[in-house]
Amino acid sequence: MDEEFTPLDCLLPSGTQRICLIILNQPLDKHYLHILWSKALLRACADGAANHLYNITAGDHDSFLPDYISGDFDSITAEVKAFYAHKGCKLIETADQDLTDFTKCLALMVEEIKKRQLQVDTIVILGGLAGRFDQIMASVETLYHALSMTQLPLLIIQDTSLAYLLRPGSHRLGVNTGLEGDWCSLAPVGGPCQTVTTGLKWNLSNQMLQFGKLVSTSNTYEPTEPGNPRKAVTVTTDQPLLWSMGIQK
Repeated sequence: MDEEFTPLDCLLPSGTQRICLIILNQPLDKHYLHILWSKALLRACADGAANHLYNITAGDHDSFLPDYISGDFDSITAEVKAFYAHKGCKLIETADQDLTDFTKCLALMVEEIKKRQLQVDTIVILGGLAGRFDQIMASVETLYHALSMTQLPLLIIQDTSLAYLLRPGSHRLGVNTGLEGDWCSLAPVGGPCQTVTTGLKWNLSNQMLQFGKLVSTSNTYEPTEPGNPRKAVTVTTDQPLLWSMGIQK
């Protein structure tokens, strides 16, 4: 069993995870932005995400300057692009249309982490789980790309949801931060997954998760007595398996 990993540690002001941050082109939660920005060792915007960052930090732009902005620049406005260029932010054009701006931005971040020799625990993505369904699926697809790009866990956070792709193997997830909502899910997006869990209300006992047969959506955590800490969730899977969970706001 791997060491316990607490997905929502990154949103705790007292959390200890060392993170890097990628912002996607979707509306930003100001509270999440401030917490994650203050912790991040490296900060990046994927194309039009710079517009959202610029708008939500009006009056305090100089405190929120990303290390780089990347993409094909079909979404960022001329005004915002000129502002961040003037402030010395690196603008990196990535024209490959076979990959999303998110995937390309992540590739650059992985390179930069290695180049700077940063000690990082987690890459956090702000945005990517709202709006158009095809773009949500593209965000999930990038998590699959990431399996071959980095060993670091990637968390996508937006509004009241978090998504995290579990690698094949055994995982122990800490779910006792106080930020957890009342739902969680295991979805076999990439293909069938033989799965064993503990710590859920409806556990899986070496069962095959597969679309058209069985998925574990609308699950929740094993009940605990009032005043007692919630048990960790353990998941063993033979294939990549998408964990998602609610965030209490």
